Amino acid sequence: MTSRSSSISSQQASGGASGDGAAGGDASTGDATGMADLAAPIEAMLLRALESDVVTGDGCPAILADAMRYALMAPGKRLRPALVLMAGQVCGIDPHSEAAWRLAPAVAAVEMIHAYSLIHDDLPAMDDDDLRRGRPTVHLQFDEATAILAGDALLTAAFATLADGVQDPALVGPAVRHLGIAAGATALVGGQSDDLQAERDQAGQSDNDWTSDESGPTAALAHLEAIHRRKTGALIDASLALGGILAGADALTRKNLSNYAVDLGLAFQVVDDLLDTTSTADAMGKQVGKDAARGKLTYPGLLGVEASREKAVQLTESAVSHARLLGDGAWRLIKLAGYVLERTH
Repeated sequence: MTSRSSSISSQQASGGASGDGAAGGDASTGDATGMADLAAPIEAMLLRALESDVVTGDGCPAILADAMRYALMAPGKRLRPALVLMAGQVCGIDPHSEAAWRLAPAVAAVEMIHAYSLIHDDLPAMDDDDLRRGRPTVHLQFDEATAILAGDALLTAAFATLADGVQDPALVGPAVRHLGIAAGATALVGGQSDDLQAERDQAGQSDNDWTSDESGPTAALAHLEAIHRRKTGALIDASLALGGILAGADALTRKNLSNYAVDLGLAFQVVDDLLDTTSTADAMGKQVGKDAARGKLTYPGLLGVEASREKAVQLTESAVSHARLLGDGAWRLIKLAGYVLERTH
């Protein structure tokens, strides 16, 4: 994005890791994202959870199971499940080891929540999108009613997967509670509600106008940040938190993971807004330019493209600084921050 973003990318190879001291490989690999070699274990964990009795067992209609599979197993970045494994790696769990399967319930649960949120986000009553991950959205591939039910099923399946799969009974309650808060009215769902309301505000359907002279750009920017810290950031934070909880992270490690998550989540959204402005549907696998066309609050709309890029760089630098406090096992988190900044889709 900028010369500063290049400097972040150049630091990724060292990433705070020292040779083979980091479980699950080292930072010298050619993978610029820190995620490429995690795809296989993640897909295996997702598939096992999807095919379990508590998710699509007896009583689940075939069309509902098909829609759930279509949404959950669609090709995607798998950012949130990767973060679960990365948090585990910070705590010494090699993501390719048998021990990593203790994290599998969280890996599946966060992706189920994410998939459900995308299904509902794409519905005509919300963002009315027809393309997601390069394929027709669920309500077009099936129908609106099936899409709603598939989203409902994935949402509830996430909690059943955690409750059924977490090995230590003492961790079930904290894990379920953390994910429930992150997915609920004070976080993900609340952020989506405020995002829709802000769109109505900008369309003149209410008395609020976040970009008016009276509100000023500072108020609009603060409101936009509050939306995305919940709508996008809460599940990113929960992914790292769940990985830490199930891996036995201490309080300081969990705090540093959370600080990293806050900055990474917001950086991800700033870059997403930039790509919606500057990229193409073919590159993104979804429609672009709709946010601006609908008058939604976006970072480029409030700050301009260059200032938005600078904000993304600042957030990424801050995320990296938090990751470096986590030791050698955080090399993937450092690489991932660079990827979030430089991604093209």
